[in-house]
Amino acid sequence: MASTQELVVTLPGGRRIDARVGNHVIHTDQPASLGGEDSAPAPFDVFLAAIGTCAGVFVQGFCAKRGIPTEGIRLTQRQEYGEDGTLRAVDLDIHLPEDFPEKYRGAVVQVAEKCSVKRAIAAHPEFRVRASAG
Repeated sequence: MASTQELVVTLPGGRRIDARVGNHVIHTDQPASLGGEDSAPAPFDVFLAAIGTCAGVFVQGFCAKRGIPTEGIRLTQRQEYGEDGTLRAVDLDIHLPEDFPEKYRGAVVQVAEKCSVKRAIAAHPEFRVRASAG
């Protein structure tokens, strides 16, 4: 069964763009080199951050279910771009502390692979853009 969720985007001035998601507002801006004030991350940076933070949520949940402390765990994400500037690949490395249980090292990678943002990108969603007055 299909469902929809609404996100409202406003243009508060300059190169700043805001998105209201439920009770939260995500602020974005462009860097000074693109005419912005660099007062917030650029929209594409927010998109990229969604990948890593989503994987982080899955890793955190995995650890919480098993009583594994998350102190010392960090994720590093690197992007690879083609000559035309198009995103070609995303590498995500999960850095685990020395005392992280050996038996869960492979499983923590598998759970990070289940990130909802990654799955949404892999599903190649259809984009429909329309304009209306009022």
